[in-house]
Amino acid sequence: MLLLTVKHIIADFIFQTSWMAIGKDQKTGWAMPLLAHCSVHLVTSLLLIMVFAPRFWFVAFIDFAIHITIDRIKGICASSFGVTLENEHPWFWTLIGVDQALHHLTGFGLAIFMAAN
Repeated sequence: MLLLTVKHIIADFIFQTSWMAIGKDQKTGWAMPLLAHCSVHLVTSLLLIMVFAPRFWFVAFIDFAIHITIDRIKGICASSFGVTLENEHPWFWTLIGVDQALHHLTGFGLAIFMAAN
């Protein structure tokens, strides 16, 4: 769980560019920034898993699928309701918090799966 949390911090906050962060939440043109961002998660997950638990290589692809789904739903909510930091929307930080909680729950679930198998 700790390793997946560190991976998430690296992929979501260090390797995510402004183009990815802003672009993935747009009404149009969101696909490439979202794919790029989630591909960073895929690569970092795969590298981490290949070092520490290579038999679970496929978990990186599960993480990718869940991450892209969560982020797309967040993007739909953000673009549909104008939830941005720039317009000081009251739901902005709530949406970020729910997004991060879901990602951490994903890591928790994947860690339990790998530990149990």
